[in-house]
Amino acid sequence: MQIDIPNPAPEGCISCEVRGHVLLIGINRPAKRNGWTPPMFRQLAEAYTRLDDDPQLRVGLLHAFGDHFTAGLDLPAIAPYMQRGEKAVPYGQVEPHDFGLPGYRRRTKPMVAAVKGICFTVGIELMLGADIVVAADSSRFAQMEVQRCIMPTGGATLRMPERAGVGNAMLHLLTGDEFDSAEALRCNFVQKVVPAGRELDEAWRIAERISLQAPQAVV
Repeated sequence: MQIDIPNPAPEGCISCEVRGHVLLIGINRPAKRNGWTPPMFRQLAEAYTRLDDDPQLRVGLLHAFGDHFTAGLDLPAIAPYMQRGEKAVPYGQVEPHDFGLPGYRRRTKPMVAAVKGICFTVGIELMLGADIVVAADSSRFAQMEVQRCIMPTGGATLRMPERAGVGNAMLHLLTGDEFDSAEALRCNFVQKVVPAGRELDEAWRIAERISLQAPQAVV
């Protein structure tokens, strides 16, 4: 599947493209391994909200430009927001982690994620907030906040034990060690593992298939 890579601003952006009834949502800051900045979080929420509000859109497909899904938060860019207690995602929009927090909407339409390369911290939490995840067999995962004396704040402490059981979740949350796609599949963090380079094609196949079903039944 070919997707043109729009040229992002230095702080990155979220690039959207509509194909049929599918909204492709691209994480676009490849020069920085798709490290997350406040504008990217705001634009991601706008994309998720667009998916929910547009009756012609039935499925979202979250993917990344470049070689990696994401190396995680760009801490120098994010830290001032956290220190001031500001929210990168405006109230009233669909929160991409799908927490159901007060002041935010929850996503109602399916989300498929295509993961490749490095998928650290917030990347794992975003894919766990999706419904179906396809990972490249060369993907590398780590929930490494514990190594930096911070807490995972994107839902890993809840969704990892939900998917994998408490023991498996604690293994990854308390060590912060890197693990591979086979382990992600064993822990039910991802649903399919495919050869590297095929993850977006497979995610698109699934998303398109879902988009062809009766919308009333899917939503």
